Amino acid sequence: MKASAFVYPWDVNGDPEAPHRIAALGVRQATLASAYHSTRALTPRHPRHRIVTARHAAVLYPTDARWEGRTPRPHPAGDWAPGDAFGEAARALTAAGLEVHSWVVLAHNSRLGEEHPGTSVVNAYGDRYPWAPCIAQPATRAYLVDLAAEAAVRPGARGTELESLGWYGLAHLHAHDKIGGVTLGDAGQYLMSLCFCPSCGEGYGRHGLDAEELAAAVRAALEPVWRGAPSDGGWAGVEKLLGEAKAAATRAWRDTTARTLQEEAVAAVRAAAPEGFQVLLHADPVSYHCGANAGVDPAHILSVADGVVVPCTGGAGLLTPFAEQNRTGAVLAANLTVVSGMGGSPGTLARDARGAAELGATELRLYHAGLASDGDLEAVRDALAGL
Repeated sequence: MKASAFVYPWDVNGDPEAPHRIAALGVRQATLASAYHSTRALTPRHPRHRIVTARHAAVLYPTDARWEGRTPRPHPAGDWAPGDAFGEAARALTAAGLEVHSWVVLAHNSRLGEEHPGTSVVNAYGDRYPWAPCIAQPATRAYLVDLAAEAAVRPGARGTELESLGWYGLAHLHAHDKIGGVTLGDAGQYLMSLCFCPSCGEGYGRHGLDAEELAAAVRAALEPVWRGAPSDGGWAGVEKLLGEAKAAATRAWRDTTARTLQEEAVAAVRAAAPEGFQVLLHADPVSYHCGANAGVDPAHILSVADGVVVPCTGGAGLLTPFAEQNRTGAVLAANLTVVSGMGGSPGTLARDARGAAELGATELRLYHAGLASDGDLEAVRDALAGL
């Protein structure tokens, strides 16, 4: 089973041992970040640093002329990934015998929301989520589609993995996060992730909803949750809180918006890419879910992209809906965290990989070769050697 390890350019650049260390894990591919959100990352083996702070969402390569005079536009990285950091790392990884695919984070960008607040998701209370661009807005969609094409099709890349190509919402790994005081549950998260910007207001109108009335209904539905009442899980919980008709209309608008963006972005990547360039999406098989693993309809997305990368840490059950719809031999990559300190289980990687394969996985993704300790990497090497 083909395996790929996620890696950042700063894990590789300046560390001549890194490419061979990654190849020695037994992986055939490196999934290398080319556009990434802000982060603070450990580099436990790098000869020059131990902590990298990426202060804002950035592209890790020089942009081209398509962005001249445009707003919004991507920002280059600062000192954490100067110049063509992606290209430098890609060349080193390729020289070590690894196939390089780009890793592109799209609708997750706090700097975009801070500089252009109107681009952000705005909830039923009027609060903006600067980390979450609203994918219904025409200018934002155009930005995301062009960014997908440029960041995916980099020199040295033979494929791409598109993350956050869909709705982002309330949930966010934010610095010093303090939003866990009330348990929202799946249904509450959905209601708190509904967007009420002008573009979404028009979209709701096309589905028979008045945006102001819908926002009021969301606030009323959440009031018992703020007082501590449990929020039922799943879509049935959304219907219970909001009512079946309103819930269905909001989902119809959001599903259509996400699906068309995914179609446009994948088409743009393919138009820019050479023959045989592989396009995968990080995906969740529940279309109303938000986040890095975009909620999708499995049958639809497997007809659009070459496959999906599915979160499988703690259980591979999310693979099943994709496997049931996989009629064309699409890639179903099981994404397994192998960093013990981040909830991963490298010691059970072989067992977890076999379990994922039984549920339909055709490949593995390992998160994350740069962040893992030496002990974690040793466990990965042993597991892959036995598969």
